[in-house]
Amino acid sequence: MSKISSIIPNSIIIENLSKSYNQSIKSKSNYIIENINLNLKGGEFFILLGPSGCGKSTLLNIIAGFIQKTSGKLLINNKDVNKPGRERAMVFQHPDDSLFPWLNVKENVEFGLRMNKVNKEERSAISNKYINLVGLAGHEKKFPYELSGGMKQRVQLARVLANNPEILLMDEPFGALDAQTRRIMQRELIRIWSETKKNIIFVTHDIQEALILGQRIGIMSKSPSASIEKIYNVNFPYPRNITSSEFNEQYENLLADLEEETHLGLKEKVIRIGGGHI
Repeated sequence: MSKISSIIPNSIIIENLSKSYNQSIKSKSNYIIENINLNLKGGEFFILLGPSGCGKSTLLNIIAGFIQKTSGKLLINNKDVNKPGRERAMVFQHPDDSLFPWLNVKENVEFGLRMNKVNKEERSAISNKYINLVGLAGHEKKFPYELSGGMKQRVQLARVLANNPEILLMDEPFGALDAQTRRIMQRELIRIWSETKKNIIFVTHDIQEALILGQRIGIMSKSPSASIEKIYNVNFPYPRNITSSEFNEQYENLLADLEEETHLGLKEKVIRIGGGHI
């Protein structure tokens, strides 16, 4: 991968990135992910798609700075990343893990601003803006226990946006929602992304969700030693029509690639367990 000659705002450059949790063993199977290469420009909606356990969340956590890479390069705005930073924010699958139950909606959204010593009037104006943006106007005084799963996820998203990160890292954020709420949240996320122009990396194992949301979709192979095997460009416009022939053709292509990666991963596992025989 060639080096960039100038800084692209909100860009993410990953070169030959690998992660091992047992560096004393010098074997390929030691790596969770290996030789990941990715180049994201600012404002892009990028999907990491792959089977459960393939290392998608590991890669996302490395980009967030929560865990350290073993080798390779990770640059954001042409600067090396090895710890969390304010330009990045994570949205988790389960909002209960990140919301404070003793704070109401408005207080939860304002929490990061208060920690950064933003004055009260400015905090209130910013929180109102993002509460409205995620469709929670009128629910400001409610506590998390009074909210549905979809509403909690909206609160988490509003709190992240209120801190104005350049990059949103989303780890299967709609995976725990019912189908109807999930569709609503997908539409809302597209609207919010189109209004804010954030760089989004969204992890999912759902092909339809990937096609509804992403501009590009990176398919990950099965762990161990997972990598991004192929990147699809999704060129049809938003909102995506899931019944169109174009959508379904792309779906079938993605499904075939995922099934191939899963089959290869299972075959390699059998070879290792069986001493080289299937």
